[in-house]
Formats: sequence, structure tokens, C-alpha cells
Amino acid sequence: MINCSRLLLAKKGFYDEIRYVKGKPADTNRPIVVWNSTKSCNLRCVHCYFDARAKKDEGELTTEEAKAMIDDIASFGAPVLLFSGGEPFMRPDLFSLGKYALSKGLRTVISTNGTLITKDTAEKIRQTGFSYVGISLDGLERVNDEFRKEKGAFRKTLEGIRNCHASGVRAGLRFTINKHNFRDIPGIFDLLEDEGIKRACFYHLVYAGRGSSMIKEDLGKEESRDTMDIIFDRTIQLCGKDTDTEILTVDNHADGVYLYLRLKKEDKKKAEEALTLLKINGGNKSGIGIADIDNLGFVHPDQFWRYYSLGNVKTKRFSEIWSNGKEPLLRDLRNRLPLLKGKCGRCHFQDICAGNFRVRAEAFYGDVWQEDPACYLSEEEILTVREDKDGLS
Repeated sequence: MINCSRLLLAKKGFYDEIRYVKGKPADTNRPIVVWNSTKSCNLRCVHCYFDARAKKDEGELTTEEAKAMIDDIASFGAPVLLFSGGEPFMRPDLFSLGKYALSKGLRTVISTNGTLITKDTAEKIRQTGFSYVGISLDGLERVNDEFRKEKGAFRKTLEGIRNCHASGVRAGLRFTINKHNFRDIPGIFDLLEDEGIKRACFYHLVYAGRGSSMIKEDLGKEESRDTMDIIFDRTIQLCGKDTDTEILTVDNHADGVYLYLRLKKEDKKKAEEALTLLKINGGNKSGIGIADIDNLGFVHPDQFWRYYSLGNVKTKRFSEIWSNGKEPLLRDLRNRLPLLKGKCGRCHFQDICAGNFRVRAEAFYGDVWQEDPACYLSEEEILTVREDKDGLS
């Protein structure tokens, strides 16, 4: 994640104590764990990386299996457990598991489409102690409903956000950028201000699940640059007058480089401060600082590696699976820089990007270590001569 409000305006964010921690070797990091708790979902979004559907899969983790998983994740030292899906509110034991995870010392988060958050549900979220609810909204009303394949989804989601706010639940917006909705981004910023939504994450498209069929719907390089300029400009405008609001971009660490190069032209001191934080963050964390456990218990380097399993928590503890230094993909992801090819292999910003998303490279080129096709930086930009002592130039 690139915390735009922090890097542009020096405003500390909600998870900055996790994002900007010095001195942890990559192979000892305890990851944020995403749990795709069920395949079941009440919507069928066109870009869903999990290919969620109405009916749940046979063999999904039972309540007791999930508790055993939570016990291990907590004792292993993972800082956050994110309940995702499908749609996590389709699991009848969501609140009991959330309460259980909290009792074990985990910070708990929900990722949802928001359409099922009634006033009663919002109150249960508060009582259970979930620290944050990320609610997907992928455009203004017409575009969002087309994506969701359900008329009225936008209004239901907005009502879910309002119900969270009324119950005192911290809720933010999640927006996946693509050719069909990027023109709605200024309107989304207006919505953030009008509704008092204090956090928004703008996700780049990852080619996984149903999103695999949307490669041609991803933004071109100039569209990406223009979109990032809009997000940065509107972040400065909104967060400059509302100090509690936080804006982030997700799933494309080229954003961090682009933001740094922009600051370098405008304010060298801010640029140096931003570069320091970006280096601490270290770029893409697949297989390092982010882990995924799917609904059946299979462990993945992140939530987009659907086809590649590292093991299953039904037969082996997550902590053992994650600590296996001999597992080929984990080993390579944790020592990836020498393996990067093409543009990513030549880049002077590997230490703040880490080669970006390997899943996108494989989906596009059939090669895990090729350049990320979603990098919109120019050859001149990736070869920029850096003045910081720890840079890679």
C-alpha cells in the first residue's frame, strides 16, 4: 500500500505502525493474513479475483478448524487477520470468530461489498470489536451497479457505510481502478467528502480470478499516470482541509516511485522523507508481509495466487507452512531481486517496489519474473540517478 496522504502531507495513517517498521529481516516478518473465509457471495462482480459465487464450496473451514487456524496465527505473531470472501457476512459464524480472534490478540478487519450491513449488523460489528471495515465501491451508481451485476447495489453499499458510521464503526472505501470506472474517481472524492468517509484505498487491477479476463480493461500507461495525478491532487485538496482522512493506492508500487519523482520536482525535503518511508516499506510483500488462506484452508503467497498452494492448515499449521525456507516459490519471492527481468530487472527503484506484482507478470507473459505489465514508469524514470546513500543506482 502507498499511503498518499502520509507521503504527500506527512499525516500518519491507520496502519503506519505496521507499514513503516525498521529493522525486520524479510524472512522473519510476521505477515498480515487475509482469510478468504467463504466462496459464497450475494453478488457476482466482473473483476472478482476469487471468482466468488452464490453457493459456498464443499469443505470450507469449519468453525473449529478456523479457531485452530486463528490460535496458530496469533501465537505466530501475525499482526492482523482480515476476514474476506466471497462475502464474509455469508458466514454465520463471522462474529463469533471475530470475537475469538480479538481475544487472542489479533487486530481484526473485514473486507466486504457492504450491501448486507444493516443497522443491526453494524452494531454487531462494533460489539465484536472489528477495528476496520473496508467496503468495495467501484464507481458511482451506474458504473458500480454494472460491475456488481445488480441494480441498486450502489445504494445498498452506501447505506452499509452510513450504518457503520452511525454505530461508530470505522469504515472506508475500496475502489478497483480500470478503464470502465477511472473517470468516476473525482466523483468518488466528492463522495468521500460529502459522506464523511475517512479512508479510501484505490486498488490497481490484478489479473486473477474473473479479473484474468480483464487484462485489456486495465489502464494504459498514460491513463495510469493521469489517474495517479488526479488521486495525488485530490488527496492534497481533501486531506489538506480534513486531517482525519487517509488516501492510499494498492497493488502497484510504481505509484510510490511516481509520487517520489513528482515530489522531487516540487519539494526536495518532502521527497527525501517520502523516499525514506518507501524504503522502509520495501514494496511488494507477496510471500513476505502478506499471506492468504483460502476458504478450503490452502495457503498462498498472497490472495491472487489461486492456483499455487504452499500447504493446507487442515493438515499442517500455518506457522510451519510459512516458515518453510525450502519451499521454492516462497524462497524465490523472499530473494526476488536477482530474478527480476526486463524493465523490473533494470529499475533503480527495486528497493521501494520489489518488482511489483509477480502474478500480473505471469498472467501477461507466462513468466513469474518478467516485468510487471502495469508499471507505467518510463525508461528514463526507472533509471533515474538517485542521491540517497542506500539507493540501487
